[in-house]
Amino acid sequence: MDAVGTRRSGRERPGGTTLTVEPNTLATSPPDGDAVVRVEGLWKVFGKNPERVFDEEYRGLSKTELQARTGCVVGIRDVSFDVRPRELFVLMGLSGSGKSTLIRTLIRLIEPTRGMLSVDGQDVAAMSTRELLEFRRRSISMVFQSYGLLPHYTVLQNSAYGLKLRGDDQKTREEKARAALATVGLTGWESYYPDSLSGGMQQRVGLARALATDPDILLMDEPFSGLDPLIRRQLQDEFVDLQDQIGKTIVFVTHDLHEALKLGDRIAIMRDGEIVQIAEPEEILSNPHDDYVRAFTRDASTAGVFTARTVMDDPEVLLYRWQGPRAALAELVHQKRDWAFMVDKKHRYLGICSRDLVDTLIKEGNKHIEAADLIRPDPVDPDVLIQDLFGLVGAGSYPLPVTDADGTLLGVIRPRSILEALHTPDPAEEASDA
Repeated sequence: MDAVGTRRSGRERPGGTTLTVEPNTLATSPPDGDAVVRVEGLWKVFGKNPERVFDEEYRGLSKTELQARTGCVVGIRDVSFDVRPRELFVLMGLSGSGKSTLIRTLIRLIEPTRGMLSVDGQDVAAMSTRELLEFRRRSISMVFQSYGLLPHYTVLQNSAYGLKLRGDDQKTREEKARAALATVGLTGWESYYPDSLSGGMQQRVGLARALATDPDILLMDEPFSGLDPLIRRQLQDEFVDLQDQIGKTIVFVTHDLHEALKLGDRIAIMRDGEIVQIAEPEEILSNPHDDYVRAFTRDASTAGVFTARTVMDDPEVLLYRWQGPRAALAELVHQKRDWAFMVDKKHRYLGICSRDLVDTLIKEGNKHIEAADLIRPDPVDPDVLIQDLFGLVGAGSYPLPVTDADGTLLGVIRPRSILEALHTPDPAEEASDA
């Protein structure tokens, strides 16, 4: 499955193996050359003589048919994608979809069978054992679902363990480990042992250990899935804030759609070792590629993913600062409106001008409309989530103005628009409309 849309054929893999792949258009990915992680035509086949899978008679068979006829199990099937700098890229799928196998191939904890794999421009597949070890120690870190803490090491020692393996001196190790523990909110717990900590705190130690080496890339394999729901949500919220601080490139594995939607900049949905769709969360929800993706997203709350930008409309009528009361009244009468949003020459939001206001100003002989006289609902940011707008929309009589950092009026939000965005028709309803 190609994230770019088409694949090259005949790409040479180190060692002389030729990768042959077929055109595909199911997933999309950035065409830019700045990708930190780049995967093309990646396969992992488990079993004896895995090369048989690439014979013409077997290549088009399903995962189940391949296993029945060859005894080989396809863990990853012709996967391609890029990960951008500072992106949080989510691999999501059910158990057995290949997501954990895929993330492990990125650092060759599992050796890929075929394909191209580069990280920061380095050909990971071509690395020697020594080069691969150095790469793992300095450029990339992995956080697992099982925390993997050493029970006889303190929190500080566990956090510094990767630095110890790397050969850093004790003073440097402790300084970096303490800084990493402070980043994840565990200052004061340095001398405790893992059995004194809750599950959420142990996971923080695992994350601190990964951060202490200051890697360019973090790989996270279902790090929160073993935690209680309340602790899990708390760690998700903290992780969003943490990513804003550290700005790492992250590949994150989960089977939980809500977690993927909450954390991911882009999501790759996997099935039977293949990537079915790669897209941003809003695109996944609003335009699922097929019935498999649609089934995943059916119960998802779009309110926690869609933003004000998604549901805003253009204002039906606009008044301008330089218009006097009589000109404003003429426009309102012409448009059969009792009020309208007013902006200045740079289209910056000023407020709402009502017909009652202009009537009063005309009676008083005023020739100008002052901004202070306008009704002014507080504007909202275009990236605020729909779920945070419910109270605001319901509390006022007017639509909400959406403005950017310069105060420019981008659009308005009406309750109707939010309800329409939250409504997801089922397949039967869509079929009846066709």
